[in-house]
Amino acid sequence: MMSTKPRTIVIGTGFGGLAAAARLAARGHDVVIFEKLDKPGGRAYAVEQDGFMFDGGPTVITAPFLFDEIFELAGRRREDYVTFIPVEPYYRIFNHEGRYFDYNGDMDFILSQIEQWNPADKEGYRRFITTTKAIFQKGFVELADKPFLHISDMLRVAPDLIKLQSYRSVYGYVSQFIQDEFLRRCFTFHPLLIGGNPFTSSSIYAMIHYLEREWGIWYAKGGTVALVNALVRLIEELGGRIYYNAEVDEILVENRRAVGVRLKDGRTFHADHVVSNADVPFTYMNLIAPEHRGLRNSDFRYKHLTKYSMSLVVIYFGTNRLYRDTPLKHHNIILSERYKGLLRDIFAAKTLPEDFSLYLHMPTLTDPSIAPEGHESFYVLAPVPHLGADIDWATTARPYRDAIMRFLEENYLPDLSKHIVTERMIDPRHFQNALNTYLGTGFSIQPILTQSAWFRPHNRSEDIPNLYFVGAGTHPGAGLPGVVSSAKIVDTLIGETAHAPMPTHTRAATPA
Repeated sequence: MMSTKPRTIVIGTGFGGLAAAARLAARGHDVVIFEKLDKPGGRAYAVEQDGFMFDGGPTVITAPFLFDEIFELAGRRREDYVTFIPVEPYYRIFNHEGRYFDYNGDMDFILSQIEQWNPADKEGYRRFITTTKAIFQKGFVELADKPFLHISDMLRVAPDLIKLQSYRSVYGYVSQFIQDEFLRRCFTFHPLLIGGNPFTSSSIYAMIHYLEREWGIWYAKGGTVALVNALVRLIEELGGRIYYNAEVDEILVENRRAVGVRLKDGRTFHADHVVSNADVPFTYMNLIAPEHRGLRNSDFRYKHLTKYSMSLVVIYFGTNRLYRDTPLKHHNIILSERYKGLLRDIFAAKTLPEDFSLYLHMPTLTDPSIAPEGHESFYVLAPVPHLGADIDWATTARPYRDAIMRFLEENYLPDLSKHIVTERMIDPRHFQNALNTYLGTGFSIQPILTQSAWFRPHNRSEDIPNLYFVGAGTHPGAGLPGVVSSAKIVDTLIGETAHAPMPTHTRAATPA
């Protein structure tokens, strides 16, 4: 007997795709997921190498309730699948001289840290937090899980966004309250975590700082991959199927409806709905024939009218000695002496600067189990221009790697070169070739005001009404809260338009 369940195909197993698949499976959909790589995760793809486990991308978990909601929808408890551990401090931020600033969710602690840099900024920080609460309330609580499909959606919220000074940049907004230059950097680096330049990203994204203070920063025991695997387990328990080494070649469209997909190997699969967690520009330009797309989703738009995030160089390495005698914490931000100039080189000039700002991840401080006993696990990340820049990474990658590792050895990790026992590196070519991101971007489309909310690629295609988008390139944007919220939006949209009534139960039965 044929199933009456709606069939939903999900392209990609990044967090957006997994969250959407889990939600829809819990609501009774027959979910089939196709993943190009041999394991799940997308940007969160993990590598096990020489006894070390390296998370590929996302390492900062915020707003953990968004994951709890997914498991609750299926009548499960997230705690039974994966353990979240609080990280303290949230970040340690170093200036170019090695002095550092810590912050967490405790106001008195943050004020004591500000005291060490510029006591006069303590009152300014209090006012900054008060104003970012309003931005957070509007931008995240009210709007992050709401679709922006029509211009009227944007016009409705425009007065509030103007009142909240969304036309300012994050750096410009923070500078109204904070005078010390280094402290300004401490409270404005967050857009870089979602692919944006603090000097051009809308001040709406200043809410990230407040969001972190509201719910804390967490680490998944076993690495972010443990959260990936928890979602995969949930999806499979709910009857969902995941095909690996299965790259989608085309989304099949008939009479303005997606009817399924064709894989690179020629196999075709039918669907009532298609959800793409692949990069939005890549999806439109490579998976959908031009005759099925209007001007808004044309190649011209994505090649000439869209501003893209930077790319990344990431070096994963393990050492055969511990580095607990250094000032490093779990999450470390190491800022160059230059700030605005460095970011201008990366985003505007698209040149590779000789200096760099780094994110250094040291997860074994929280979870020694991800490395052999007595060993330390790291990854260091440097923002770099995307592949629209005139940089030959075939010749540039190794010297750039050497410069970063030499800097770390001279300033933070003594005798590093003598103690590295395993290493792996990725550059913009990886994001283009393995992850199918246009121009090898690390975060897809930049989070500037004119590419936010309604101006961002929509969660439901204007051209193909049963084609949906989740992930970094669609609304509300990159970062785990953003991509998981995009899945919540798509869940709602499909629920409103599904051919079959959505089940009303909250616990989905585990398939026999």
